Amino acid sequence: MNPRLSLNQATIKHADLATALSLTAEAGITSIGLWREPVAEVGLGRAATMVSDSGLRVSSLCRGGFFTASDPAERARALDQNRRAIDEIATLAEAGAPGSAPVLVLVAGGLPAGDRDLASARARAAEAVGDLAADAAGAGVVLAVEPMHPIYAADRGVVSTLREALDLVCDLPAKVAGVVVDTFHVWWDPTLPAQISRAGAEGRIASYQVGDWITPFPGDALLSRGLMGDGHVDFASITRLVLDAGYTGDVEVEIFNQELWDADPAQVVARVVKAFDETVAGQL
Repeated sequence: MNPRLSLNQATIKHADLATALSLTAEAGITSIGLWREPVAEVGLGRAATMVSDSGLRVSSLCRGGFFTASDPAERARALDQNRRAIDEIATLAEAGAPGSAPVLVLVAGGLPAGDRDLASARARAAEAVGDLAADAAGAGVVLAVEPMHPIYAADRGVVSTLREALDLVCDLPAKVAGVVVDTFHVWWDPTLPAQISRAGAEGRIASYQVGDWITPFPGDALLSRGLMGDGHVDFASITRLVLDAGYTGDVEVEIFNQELWDADPAQVVARVVKAFDETVAGQL
């Protein structure tokens, strides 16, 4: 078992926190990427105890962000949610095994309803990260901006490329603000090698996530990820780029896929381990 493999909880979405922790540990995986909703179901204090008892590292918490609203009241509510998320990952990372990462993954959010001003939405996302920087610094948390594939720019993520994400955080300290390199979202970008190199030089790679791009798309484009090796992503090349850029953290397998969600989560975890060994582990 490669010690850098982390199971992102979204890959077994319908498993509750206790099940996700136990299945991860039983499979010999030493790290888990958590999601806020399952943590909220048991409460933060109980979740922290469960993480501590599991012996697992925490590689990240998904997700914060969704702060592109133009309405001041909506913006204020979004920032308050993100401040709570900062406190959550600080608590969970402290509870995790040594090597846990206090990384809060940020998805910028899409265009407000009826809005077509993409530039302004991106500017509001940048402003929001800046507004949260002091809170993150005080909690020892890294705000990790995740660029999303351009097909999601309207409804989920107005930050579409690694270059945009790096530009967004460039004025903040690297220990406070970084980026997520998610193969599903960035594999297509012809400037990816240069941008990963830049991210490494700036000390900005806060998280590395892997999942494949499969075709044909299912009915819901959000669920178009597959296990590594099932699609079109060159994991060996991208992983080498990330490692050459100096990234030494966990590698999260994060997959949104209905077939996986409907399957026995224990079997899904076993399939994740096998796919990771065949496509990513050899580069680590």
